[in-house]
Amino acid sequence: MDIKFNRNEDFNKLKVSELNSKLKKVYLGGGEKRIEKLHAKGKMTARERIDFLLDDSKEAIEIGAFAGDGMYQEHGGCPSGGVVVKIGSVSGKKVIVVANDATVKAGAWFPITGKKNLRAQEISIENKLPIIYLVDSAGVYLPMQDEIFPDKEHFGRIFRNNAIMSSMGITQIAAVMGSCVAGGAYLPIMSDEALIVEKTGSIFLAGSYLVKAAIGESVDNETLGGASTHCEISGVTDYKAKDDQDALNKIKNIVDKIGDFDLAGFNRKKPTQPKLNPEDIFGLLPEKRSDQYDMNEIILRLVDDSDFEEYKAGFGQTIITGYARIDGWAVGIVANQRKIVKTKKGEMQFGGVIYSDSADKATRFIANCNQKKIPLVFLQDVTGFMVGSKSEHGGIIKDGAKMVNAVSNSVVPKFTVVIGNSYGAGNYAMCGKAYDPRLIVAWPSAELAVMSGNSAAKVLLQIETARLKAKGEKIDETKEKELFDKIKNNYDEQTSPYFAAARIWTDAVINPLDTRKWISNGIEVANHAPIEKDFNLGVIQT
Repeated sequence: MDIKFNRNEDFNKLKVSELNSKLKKVYLGGGEKRIEKLHAKGKMTARERIDFLLDDSKEAIEIGAFAGDGMYQEHGGCPSGGVVVKIGSVSGKKVIVVANDATVKAGAWFPITGKKNLRAQEISIENKLPIIYLVDSAGVYLPMQDEIFPDKEHFGRIFRNNAIMSSMGITQIAAVMGSCVAGGAYLPIMSDEALIVEKTGSIFLAGSYLVKAAIGESVDNETLGGASTHCEISGVTDYKAKDDQDALNKIKNIVDKIGDFDLAGFNRKKPTQPKLNPEDIFGLLPEKRSDQYDMNEIILRLVDDSDFEEYKAGFGQTIITGYARIDGWAVGIVANQRKIVKTKKGEMQFGGVIYSDSADKATRFIANCNQKKIPLVFLQDVTGFMVGSKSEHGGIIKDGAKMVNAVSNSVVPKFTVVIGNSYGAGNYAMCGKAYDPRLIVAWPSAELAVMSGNSAAKVLLQIETARLKAKGEKIDETKEKELFDKIKNNYDEQTSPYFAAARIWTDAVINPLDTRKWISNGIEVANHAPIEKDFNLGVIQT
């Protein structure tokens, strides 16, 4: 291996080490002291509950671990958005589990909590996937109620989705393992079946203090809405559990009886590992986002047997398209080529840029995958579409629109991995979050933004310089550099994969070596939902 490979390897492995350190902190939720208090009450943490429930927690994938990262600091922060979401197997069946983290503001709902819960329900709806709610929440976080309560994508949408999911025949099971108050009380009762834990679980529209203030009645919370009340008097809940483990075991038994689902019928054979060492990815991926590399070498370390059948290899070379298998599943791969390529006409094309010919090729390939019912995997490292008079005269907008149209109307499940750059319209054409990938993840090397930090800083610097000069301020080279560095540093922070994950623009930041597991889990889950409509591009300019 050469020095450059070794330097890249050290850099990227350090990035993964940083990822692991961040995750270790996130997994503590509200901190060790609050975990101890929870244990003292005989309760398990949200993560302990999920791990106990799942058949194999190591094979599960976590959605939105970094939700809320660095946000709401004036309110004490909100690790993982105060709720833990995982996709895994319970009694041999794939499910998605949503568990309030009572160590974070007693499981109260911040704006990002609502967004994360809606994302979990979206995954359930798209894939017709059973969903399990482990409820332990104080309800809406009142200091921010204006950002979580009244709008279409806020708190109330959760219960609307409960009703829609029920009409779709999607199994919903809820276990009340702590507080469940006010509007939040509707979630478990709008589920198909509800459990409640003795002494720790409670459900009511208004707690004892509010009841006293509102109607003058003196009543304790257990009598008002505890397990005995709702299992023996109101009939609100269906099962009473003696403790957390008993409740989780009851859920396992319920899930065990669920009937088989109709398959979408995606092609799968016996999985094989890549022939080429996946760990080579760390040395192949460059330290600098502007450096060139061969995306084919990355692909060969992600796919089964390192076997990749490239489609139109000699045409539109800044996008790679082709067929492969990932953990046995047949996939169609659409990837940005990051090295400079030479066309048959002798022209040089920049890596990471989408040209007319590459957009045209990708459109055709996406249509082929839809015709053959093959899930699509997008590997993003894109700086955008080619600009300039030659590209404009050649119809780059038209060809780009065709590709966006194909991605938008695709009916097979799509999965997106942001490997490096994800800039501007390139993010859209390569199936960014707005284009409904079933799952979208980023490597620690990813950057998501309208344009690179360097380019954006130059544009913003011109604007800021002009504004200051208009006010009569003198801008010398030193002042200009100071402004540039300040703007760039701020912009670079916003392009970080963690910034994106905190806002659930992506589902996770992952170790590149976990990419196969994420895609395999995603396709297995997508196989729950048969494709119900035909692929149709609608009207496009040719």
